[in-house]
Amino acid sequence: MTEGTIMLVDDEEYVVNALKRSLRREGYNTIGFTDARQALEALQTEDVDVIISDQRMPGMTGMEFLIQARKLYPNVIRILLTGHSDMEVAITAINEGKLYRFLTKPWDDRELKITLLNAMKLRKVIVENKKLVEQIQEQQSYIQSLEAKYPGISKVKRDKTGAIILEDSD
Repeated sequence: MTEGTIMLVDDEEYVVNALKRSLRREGYNTIGFTDARQALEALQTEDVDVIISDQRMPGMTGMEFLIQARKLYPNVIRILLTGHSDMEVAITAINEGKLYRFLTKPWDDRELKITLLNAMKLRKVIVENKKLVEQIQEQQSYIQSLEAKYPGISKVKRDKTGAIILEDSD
């Protein structure tokens, strides 16, 4: 079973429910919204891995919603769901909104599942990368504090193979 939370945003409830049904057996936790503004508010409290949003919605387009979501939560993977007639919008959204992908309506269940599987893999890489960067920053901070306390401790001489050279002070 796959893990992860997917936010589904479409102004038509039957589309949200159809997406949930398509993903039920995949093991994802799905949360659905029929209003983009409510979905933005929910992002403040929900830990979401992937967002799938319809493009044509009243009040706020899917592209506008996903751009705002990216500004607030840049590590969430964003997918735009659009009709065939919105292809130019989808291409612009990918380029300007930094979307992972777009899917057309009606969607193909197999394509949807493969897209989400790959999106979840990317999300895991992003999360792991963020953890590693934080560890490196902590280690650099620790080395700086050691250098302040013991000047020269961070200057290590190495031979051609990378082995540390110890020098006798005698």
